[in-house]
Amino acid sequence: MDLTSLLSAPFSSIWTILGYIVPFLGVMTFIVFFHEFGHFIVARWCGVKIEAFSIGFGREIFGWNDKHGTRWKIAWLPLGGYVKFEGDENAASVPSEEVRQNASETSFYGKPLWQRALIVVAGPMANFLLAIAIFSATFMIVGVSVSDPVVDTVIADSAAAEAGLKPGDRFVSINGQPVKSFMDVRRIVSARAGEKLATVIDRAGRKLTVILTPRIKEVPDGLGGKTRVGMIGVTHNVSKDAHFERKNPAEALKMGVEQTWQIVAGTMSYLKKLVAGEAKSDQVAGPIRIAQYTSVAASVSFAVLVQLAGILSVSIGLVNLFPVPMLDGGHLLYYLIEAVRGKPLGQSAQELGFKVGLALVLALMLATTFNDILHLFSS
Repeated sequence: MDLTSLLSAPFSSIWTILGYIVPFLGVMTFIVFFHEFGHFIVARWCGVKIEAFSIGFGREIFGWNDKHGTRWKIAWLPLGGYVKFEGDENAASVPSEEVRQNASETSFYGKPLWQRALIVVAGPMANFLLAIAIFSATFMIVGVSVSDPVVDTVIADSAAAEAGLKPGDRFVSINGQPVKSFMDVRRIVSARAGEKLATVIDRAGRKLTVILTPRIKEVPDGLGGKTRVGMIGVTHNVSKDAHFERKNPAEALKMGVEQTWQIVAGTMSYLKKLVAGEAKSDQVAGPIRIAQYTSVAASVSFAVLVQLAGILSVSIGLVNLFPVPMLDGGHLLYYLIEAVRGKPLGQSAQELGFKVGLALVLALMLATTFNDILHLFSS
């Protein structure tokens, strides 16, 4: 190795690492800010005193106080964030015993149950609204890739061949969902491997209904590894008729809502299969792989990076709704129990729940990181 290569090698490694870290932190900070701002704005509307709004954990790097006395700050560990209400003992919004007994009118715990629930659910809802805004803006500004949903070829011994599809067949709907572009076909079947899908096709002006069962196939994920998707075994030459079609605001909003819901439905379907043993857990990505995805997206274009931010925003909002203490869904579970019992759980029960929740969250982080490391070695 010559001197120039020897000197440039460390800098090349530094730039590679920065290429992963900077887009990842930028996207996650953007998403976390909106999540916490959802909690913040609804809490302020409800008259709750907010002591701090932090992006990141740990020691403060810099910050300022607003006219309401809230400390806005950036902390040194930029892997999340929190809103600290009056009386919170920590960033997980665990109340102190004094606040439990003597909650003031400006305390979160002094508010009616419905207001507390509204403040908690506002975080995930902000994530969903952010995703809808991102997708809708993309559909208006960039447009939607449109290509006729017509079969050019049918692969032998495939699900499509078994169902009797032929070249020239036009997809009309799959599983009750209208198909307007070949991209719709890919989107619908890729997330439904093993499911029987009632599919309506147009064959020379005659409508036929066939049953398609997408098969699982491993395809490159763009990061040197592979991911499993459902495929039916038809091809279409997108280049011959594909074009981008911009949508008006009403259409874009409708499609933004639909895409957000499709991500939620697809995630829940995967989790259902995971619990039933019909899917493998190695498809669950952790922080390392998400950093890879954001790096690849940033290298393609800003529009692709923003689209990925929308997908991640939906995922973060959904995960936060899981009924696990430490997450927003865990708080909502406590409030449901309080509504049924007519009084909150005791302090010891809540603290035990938070400890169990913390253990579950840490276990999930370790499992996904382990998946990421295996993915790196396999690729």
